Amino acid sequence: MEMTESRISIEHRFEEAKKKVIGVDRQRFGIGTYGEKSVHAILKNFYEPDEDHQEIPIENFVADIYRDEEIIEIQTRQLNKLRDKLAAFLPLYPVTVVHPVPREKWLIWMDEETGELSTKRKSPKRGSPFTAFPELYKIKMFLKNPNLKVKIVMLDMEEYRLLNGWSRDKKKGSSRFDRIPLQFVEEVVLERPEDYLQFVPIELEKEFTTRDYGKAVHIPEQLASTVLNILYYMGAVERTGKKGNFYLYRAADNA
Repeated sequence: MEMTESRISIEHRFEEAKKKVIGVDRQRFGIGTYGEKSVHAILKNFYEPDEDHQEIPIENFVADIYRDEEIIEIQTRQLNKLRDKLAAFLPLYPVTVVHPVPREKWLIWMDEETGELSTKRKSPKRGSPFTAFPELYKIKMFLKNPNLKVKIVMLDMEEYRLLNGWSRDKKKGSSRFDRIPLQFVEEVVLERPEDYLQFVPIELEKEFTTRDYGKAVHIPEQLASTVLNILYYMGAVERTGKKGNFYLYRAADNA
């Protein structure tokens, strides 16, 4: 699925995948009753509705999707767990890694004993494609492989958490129970090194530090450091020297 597909078509297929996995009333029913979590199951059916092409044994592993000699792996977190699969698959097949990131998120708390649900509250945190970079760092050694494509999928979603934490209100240290996608927002495709240039804003000065970059794209400095590490590795930026303890960067000549 490429983004040349119409927005209406994308939204329709996403709604069909949700209905298939958790039914029409996704707010209250079917949550947590599946062997896999809802985000993973919905995206798997979004990218491949035909179950005959799902969960296919390949090279001593099980691929989430295999069709037309291509593999799709949906990984909601801990991309490091894909390393062995990627090492086995990439020499033989084109592989797409789909990594969902919440843009807007609403929190709903669940009482473990009664199953009672709180009213939902919007989280003040807002995700962006930059949020995916700490996970991409975990498979950095594969990012230059021409057989690898990464799709960062931005979703609005509800997150259900159990009231089982250690604080008095049982929220701190609590466990995430499930996440229910509400809307498919956008898909950011990283297929070639030049695709990483989209993360280099044109308004930056010719040379910039990690701090400058973080301010320009509105992310914390620590995250900016991780993003620039990957952009440098992929050739989207170059290091030109140092300013104090900071590297100086500039957009690569092919930008």
